[in-house]
Amino acid sequence: MISSKAKIGENVEIGNYVVIEDGVVIGDGTIIKNYVELRENTIIGKNCFIDSRVSTSGNCIIGDNVTLRYDSIIARGCVIGSNTYVSPRVMTNNLDSGKEAIGGAKIGENCFIGTNTVLQHGIVVGDNSITGSMSFITKDVPSNEIWIGIPAKFYKENL
Repeated sequence: MISSKAKIGENVEIGNYVVIEDGVVIGDGTIIKNYVELRENTIIGKNCFIDSRVSTSGNCIIGDNVTLRYDSIIARGCVIGSNTYVSPRVMTNNLDSGKEAIGGAKIGENCFIGTNTVLQHGIVVGDNSITGSMSFITKDVPSNEIWIGIPAKFYKENL
């Protein structure tokens, strides 16, 4: 189902069983695979790759040249900077433990988010940073750093 109130750019490929709600904007050259859900007011930049079974909760901003691999969940209010790679099964959250909406994670440009990483509500991952696979990110990750573990901790600089 594609809303008539969505704006879809030129040369966009859309797979089967895709839900695109009101206010969604998809930039030129973006590829959207099967079983994707893009909730209201999600903005996707140019030349992105949105793999199968990715879901956004709405009000998300995804920059240019971003890859979102399969089964990732992008919570309401998340921002993902350009040239960022989000590995499979990454999960973001926008609620605190009292179920109050804090806002989704802000991921900088040129980042790599490892497989099965969980990003807590309201955290910031700085530009050029890496999170290791299966990490649980509970604190802001400064730019140019690598963080790993549960909970994630500083590992080393990303030179």
